[in-house]
Amino acid sequence: MSTIAIAWDNQTGRGDWAREPSGHLALGDDIETAVWMSLFTDCRATDDDVLTDGTDDRRGWWADTYSEKPIGSRLWLLDRAKRLPETLRLAEGYAREALAWLAEDGVAARVDVTAEWAGQTFMAIRPVIIHRDGRRADLRFDWAWQGT
Repeated sequence: MSTIAIAWDNQTGRGDWAREPSGHLALGDDIETAVWMSLFTDCRATDDDVLTDGTDDRRGWWADTYSEKPIGSRLWLLDRAKRLPETLRLAEGYAREALAWLAEDGVAARVDVTAEWAGQTFMAIRPVIIHRDGRRADLRFDWAWQGT
């Protein structure tokens, strides 16, 4: 099944609907689009999370107040994190948390996630979606990370 593709801009850290050269919206893979939205929509920070951007904005979508399954991830909390193994561990945990709904809702049989450094200013999030019929979707998202 197809959905509208997302084009990611590493410089701005934002995604937008992808367009064909003709100007029409480009079609993409529904699972990949769902993963994009799950990872790169800002989930509300928990009360225990340390906000590193100097504000008291816990972000998140307003409707998550009324939902048992919030949308998005807490990857945004790592924007200024140090380039340490702990940062990769947190990124993997935040990504797993954001993608858990795929298995919980029966869209996938299992979701595995790894994170690695992909250069001085990029972190790669690598989710592997195992479909119920055994097919695999090996994805990679290079995230422009601003840490030190």
